[in-house]
Amino acid sequence: MTVLPDDGLSLAAEFPDATHEQWQRLVEGVLQKSGKDVSGPAAEQALSTALEDGLSTRPLYTARDAAPDAGYPGFAPFVRGGTAAGIAAAGWDVRQRHATTDPAGTNETVLADLENGVTSLWLGVGPGALPVSGIARALEGVFLDLAPVALDAGGEAGPAARELFRLYEERGIPGDAARGTLGADPLGHEARTGERLDPATAIELAGVCGREYPNLRALTVDALPYHEAGGSAAQELGASLATAVAYLRELTGAGLTVEAACAQLEFRYAATADQFLTIAKLRAARRLWARVAEVSGAPDAGAQRQHAVTSPVMMSRRDPWVNMLRTTVACLGAGVGGADSVTVLPFDHSLGLPDAFARRIARNTSTILLEESHLARVIDPAGGSWYVERLTDELAHAGWEFFQEIERAGGQAAALRSGLIGERLAATWARRSEKLAKRREPITGVSEFPNLTERPVERTASPAGATGGLPRVRRDEAYEALRSRSDAHLASTGARPKVFLAALGPAAAHTARASFAANLFQAGGIEAVHDPVTVDATTAAEAFKASGATVACLCSSDALYEEQAAGVADALKAAGARRVFLAGRPAEFASVDAYVFAGCDAVSVLSSTLDHMGVA
Repeated sequence: MTVLPDDGLSLAAEFPDATHEQWQRLVEGVLQKSGKDVSGPAAEQALSTALEDGLSTRPLYTARDAAPDAGYPGFAPFVRGGTAAGIAAAGWDVRQRHATTDPAGTNETVLADLENGVTSLWLGVGPGALPVSGIARALEGVFLDLAPVALDAGGEAGPAARELFRLYEERGIPGDAARGTLGADPLGHEARTGERLDPATAIELAGVCGREYPNLRALTVDALPYHEAGGSAAQELGASLATAVAYLRELTGAGLTVEAACAQLEFRYAATADQFLTIAKLRAARRLWARVAEVSGAPDAGAQRQHAVTSPVMMSRRDPWVNMLRTTVACLGAGVGGADSVTVLPFDHSLGLPDAFARRIARNTSTILLEESHLARVIDPAGGSWYVERLTDELAHAGWEFFQEIERAGGQAAALRSGLIGERLAATWARRSEKLAKRREPITGVSEFPNLTERPVERTASPAGATGGLPRVRRDEAYEALRSRSDAHLASTGARPKVFLAALGPAAAHTARASFAANLFQAGGIEAVHDPVTVDATTAAEAFKASGATVACLCSSDALYEEQAAGVADALKAAGARRVFLAGRPAEFASVDAYVFAGCDAVSVLSSTLDHMGVA
């Protein structure tokens, strides 16, 4: 019997190492089979994916893709985590949001959350949320020395903080036992509402925290307004840095040291279903803030304190159950990226006030990832990945570039008021909206695999949120408008608008394009009626009349289009079709009104189709 050396690698020892160039040649062969005649680096580039901010993801990363040394957790530049133990000691802080106007109802959900895995509370206070006078009732029965509280009170940050201080004193909570954040964020409030706030309140609260509550932070640097206005990851980073620098100037101008001023800030970022971008964004944010602290003369100020929130922009109103999957991936990205606190928004967040089931799933998302997936067992589990390290570095540079642009414009306040930030975010969202409209960025359950027979999930409407500042966008907004038109038509006529799919030839000829066309039309709330036995113009016309549809779409192979498309299209027009589409674009046919194909502007096609159907 031959005994192999126990080094784990000897079986491959006699094989020569493959080279990058050899891999590229293999890629060339694959691409040539799909009709792309490219070679060398161009072949690799053909498989790259463009991201926002001028970045791209390549198909392969190797040790040649060098990035700056990320260091060790707990040491500057804090890329690998803010503390030496990272989240391995206890996992991330599970922070759930409460923003109802009813103090008693808030108290009920607060206690349920704390009894079932939540470790800190995020309270919305002020107009459209909990009244300041209701904070005590909402926190009744809460051990404030065990459960950190994060306030989000906008223009009422001062009164809300003073009410929390009163509760600490009334309940005998020592100053060093109080933890959380008071949430003062005058520039974030201005971004949300357009209302300018005097920074004096934030400065006053920072002084109180510094003197009496060493573990309580006075200010929040909230990047969500920029994310929710359509901003990119780098724009989130740049705007948050500019906001934080503005606060540093105010606080140090009031007499605080740079170290003390840094200790008063907590940063809030969006976590999306793009897990690698989320991981890289949080790692890059800590690196950038470490750089700001260094050039401000406080290299030992410590790491950026981060609160990650699953993105409201990515949440869909149709097929909202898919949001559970989105928030799970976003939570994973936030945890792996090293966020100190993570808020998972309930899957029905976009529909109104979440019910008990939605809240339970939201808090259990973190529990599953921590207790069953064991994400907290390793510090910075993505660290060392050539892809993650390179993406972190590239994103940090892009974020710093936007930060510098804001600083050149006079700082965050000036850039907000001049419209510069709004213009930059709007331009980014316009480019992304084009991708969404063309389904280059799919929305599962909305633009891809929609379910027209789903029963709507109904919730009590949420109180009206703040308006007047930057807009709030959603990925599903264009398709939601189309589906709403279809819903109204269904309510008034008892049926949805229909498109007849004229599937020509055998299944092998039409199945792929029929499935594509059905998916596309259903994304706009148009029911696809498919007769699989359509074989010629006569049967197509008869089946169309029987379908109740007013428009039709030809689905088949290029070869059968050449033989039958013109005649079938003429027959469908004669049978009353207001518009005839063709799935694919092999040639132009006089009787075909429009073409649907991969990369077409689906939103425009669907909107004009509903117009032709007379759907208001």
